[in-house]
Amino acid sequence: MPETVLEVKNLSKNYGSFKAVDGISFSVPRGKIVGFLGPNGAGKTTTIQILSGITLQNGGSISYFGRDFATEREACLQRINMTSAFNTLMGRISVWENLFVFAELYQVTNSRQKIKALLEQLEANDLANRLYKDLSSGQKTRVNLVKALLNDPELLLMDEPTASLDPDIADKTLTLIEELRNERNLSILYTSHNMNEITRICDEVIFLDHGKIVAQDTPLNLTKRISAATLRVVFDARTDALDALLREKHFEHSYPEHATVEVKATEQAIPGLLFDMSKTGIWIEDIEIRKPTLEDVFLQIARKEI
Repeated sequence: MPETVLEVKNLSKNYGSFKAVDGISFSVPRGKIVGFLGPNGAGKTTTIQILSGITLQNGGSISYFGRDFATEREACLQRINMTSAFNTLMGRISVWENLFVFAELYQVTNSRQKIKALLEQLEANDLANRLYKDLSSGQKTRVNLVKALLNDPELLLMDEPTASLDPDIADKTLTLIEELRNERNLSILYTSHNMNEITRICDEVIFLDHGKIVAQDTPLNLTKRISAATLRVVFDARTDALDALLREKHFEHSYPEHATVEVKATEQAIPGLLFDMSKTGIWIEDIEIRKPTLEDVFLQIARKEI
């Protein structure tokens, strides 16, 4: 069984009467990527800030590598790091100077070589001598990620790390994350609103809503909570017989275009439905079956449908 690198028990954070984090408990095993999802205001960023020591909790406990974060904070922080699209470095000094300051704080051996190697890895060499305040949002995101990797962390807290990145750099960043996990058995707690990212890299997903954990499972098992797929059929012309069939069989359906119908149905029911549709006299020109995705789960949880 994998070692637990992060253990959170009954964590809570209140702002007056508002409960930003409401008694949540979870763990992150070594070498695993755990995704944190939820609508805006669900408590994701607040939780990350508590775990990184930026904000203090009102209740609950946090332990890293079996050590209590409250009493052994420095020892824990030496072995973790954080990157966020919402945090900034010092704006009026260069990227290199920023990174060198953090490397010294983390007592990184051969810090200059380490900074250079990471800048190359994230294709940010050309940013080294520029003032941090003059960078674009995407460039700042890359520099923040370099900062987060300086101390070779065993656990990374990543809050929207690919925000503002163009698709090519975002893909390379995700590839780097996957490589780091595989090469170093790195553990990651990862928040994002990009469902494709979460599905691609996360072993487990935790859904937060109003500060509480409302769902927790693998991405595959979460999508299985939605039984209906969407069958999209393009045909030659709409007929009354097709309408009658769908009403008779009690299938939820709509016509997004004149000669296109979308039907909600279980995967098991789709073959029989297509056979029945062909008997109504329509000529089927195209068929598309869309299975439930993590985005569908997200929307249904946000809308309180599951």
